[in-house]
Amino acid sequence: MTHEFKTIVESYQLAKKQGLKTVLATVVALDGSSYRKPGVRMLILENKTMIGAVSGGCVEKEILRQSESVFKNGHSKIMPYDGRFRLGCEGILYILLEVFQPNDDFITEFKTCLKSRNHFKIASYFSKKEGIHSGIGTYLDIENEKHFVSMDFEENNSFSVFSQEMPPCFKLVIFGAEHDAVQLCQLAALNGWEVSIYASPTESKTIKNFAGATEFYSIIHDELNTSSIDNHTAIMIMTHSFANDLKWLMAVKKAKPAYIGLLGPIHKRENLLSHLLEYHPDIEESFLEKIHGPAGLDIGSETSQEIAISIISEILSVTRHRIPMSLKEKTTNIHVT
Repeated sequence: MTHEFKTIVESYQLAKKQGLKTVLATVVALDGSSYRKPGVRMLILENKTMIGAVSGGCVEKEILRQSESVFKNGHSKIMPYDGRFRLGCEGILYILLEVFQPNDDFITEFKTCLKSRNHFKIASYFSKKEGIHSGIGTYLDIENEKHFVSMDFEENNSFSVFSQEMPPCFKLVIFGAEHDAVQLCQLAALNGWEVSIYASPTESKTIKNFAGATEFYSIIHDELNTSSIDNHTAIMIMTHSFANDLKWLMAVKKAKPAYIGLLGPIHKRENLLSHLLEYHPDIEESFLEKIHGPAGLDIGSETSQEIAISIISEILSVTRHRIPMSLKEKTTNIHVT
């Protein structure tokens, strides 16, 4: 959800330049089950543009209507939404609507936090009682300092608090610059991931060749800095060269990512691991356990786009500790309860 809030802040900055007011909508509580869980947010602009979503579409229309009074009088309010009769879910959403007007310090600290890949917390004071309440609102806790989303907010500790620990934006590091890497980059970016591309200096590629890429590096493996590769990072090695794949694999041997994917057949993975252990016999077992090769889930992929879907799906299943299965086989609720 960090990337969604990042988009909200960026959208607010653009709206501010256009002289448009903004309202933040946050699902702060849920009775029963719903399409998405508490903590999901969206931004409403004064011109009725909506950034993000909190459900499949029905709730957003009501939020847009309810936000009109917040734009008009500036008062935060709670909007309950009973989805039992309109969404097909068995739950009631409680949505906090408030003016979104963070100050410059808020923006600066938030951007610094993202760049440093640090955790932060978002918390909202709320009541389940419908209507306007003085003292409800949202703040960010960055290194134990509160930054409120509205400059006019007055903190009131008598309300309930919904809070979330927010990790850094999920990151995908791709070693390789062939067509399949382009497709994987684009799909990962659509998923809200930050994508870093590493290509050989001999490649005639730039960041313009990779739609959605955050960073592009044209370096050799000896120049790699792994300090930003953390447990919210996935690595995909796909250079189409055994020698180069091995060099990048050895270059990240000290890193602690959440996932390492190898493109290619099983025998290529075995050869890569054999060479890796030959050069580095003391390599940590935890590193080897993160290696997935061939990368991806068995969904019958044939095209580069389908292979990208397969890889993204496996990364999600690994990082969220899920065993892939068809939802029709589940006997428990597929949504948050």
